[in-house]
Amino acid sequence: MKKEFFLATLLIGMLAFNHDPIKEKVNFKLVAAKPIYFNSFVDCNMAEAWVGDRFRIFPGKYGEDPLWGNANDLKYADALIPDIVFGKKHTEFFEPVMPKNVKPNEEGLHGAVWFETIYQDAKDKSGKTLFALYHNENYPETYPFRANNKKGYINNNWPQGLTGEKTPAAVCRIGIMKSLDGGLSWVNKGIILEDDQPRMILKPYNNAVTFAGGVGDPSAIASGNYLYIFYGEYGYPGRYDSLNYNGNKEYQGQCVSIARIALSDLENPAGKAFRWDGKSFTTPGDGIGKPIVNLQIPINEGGGPASNVNSKFYWGPSISWNNYLQSWVMLMAKSEGASWKGSSIYISFNKNKVLDEKTAQSWSSPSLLLSKPGNIIWYPSLQPVGDKEAIKNKYTCLSMGKEARLFYKVQTKDTSYYVSEYTINFEK
Repeated sequence: MKKEFFLATLLIGMLAFNHDPIKEKVNFKLVAAKPIYFNSFVDCNMAEAWVGDRFRIFPGKYGEDPLWGNANDLKYADALIPDIVFGKKHTEFFEPVMPKNVKPNEEGLHGAVWFETIYQDAKDKSGKTLFALYHNENYPETYPFRANNKKGYINNNWPQGLTGEKTPAAVCRIGIMKSLDGGLSWVNKGIILEDDQPRMILKPYNNAVTFAGGVGDPSAIASGNYLYIFYGEYGYPGRYDSLNYNGNKEYQGQCVSIARIALSDLENPAGKAFRWDGKSFTTPGDGIGKPIVNLQIPINEGGGPASNVNSKFYWGPSISWNNYLQSWVMLMAKSEGASWKGSSIYISFNKNKVLDEKTAQSWSSPSLLLSKPGNIIWYPSLQPVGDKEAIKNKYTCLSMGKEARLFYKVQTKDTSYYVSEYTINFEK
């Protein structure tokens, strides 16, 4: 099925840093391939699963958004072979039945959602029981502060949003939905990770035109009895106070962080996810955890607080198990300016197949995978190639072999598109 294309000696990466958890080298190379342009809206990780013999994907955005407009772009498509799905026309994608947004002061689903990872319940042999980990965005308008539970946001000294000085920045959260029919319809199970109002980073210090705070852009992998959730932390690690703001303190609490939730708790997940606190997973889902230190960009290399326009940081992790390497692989975008703008993708490895309090943190220092100067590239992910091995093993974005497709979103002044222009080959 797969066509061969010429080798491009664009980049060969090696990880062999003495301070890294991975001591042996992990070699990889990019191979130029015939571009595959994805024809449906993507602004997140690509969530997918095999339902029976069908490879099914769930890209896009759904829900209320006063900044960009309400959306019904979260759709699905499937086929017997991954490559066929990636090449489908926009008209060949369908809208699942989604829960409706509630009014601002009601309890329920607020704001817009993007599916980032699909966990397939192994107990259901039909493959139709799915749990979607979703990224959720809100504003003081859609989720106003309520005194009874201290949830929601106060529109006071709120930082700037993406569409201009008078628009508000969003706050991101992470939640779970469930489907019993293979993703044709979904029920909201609630938010499991969030930062509350005291941790919002407001004016005058938040000038990066990103988030006011919160947790988002997640990727989740199952190991043992848990779902491990890797996500971006954008909040202040404590109570934000403009009179006592400390940029170094903000930096120390941010970047890619980890939480986990027992697989048995996915049915009723509210209050069941716990963040890593530096030693164990004991911090509540709305508490203050610790990031993965090895994935923070050092200050002397430009790293800094995410709310500062001049800071650099990694974000948007996308994680998969590589069956050939026997290693976890993480891709990340790199923010180097306002609004997450950056032109490079980085890669990191974790050789511990079984994750726990210690091994879940053991990621190698990121290594450059791809640079496209003059472009903005983000939301990188590895996807299965459409060969017999991928179909036999039912590879998805969460698992694959020696060769994988590299997808990412490209943003230019005039347009944006989601594309695969390369495959990546791994070598032991």
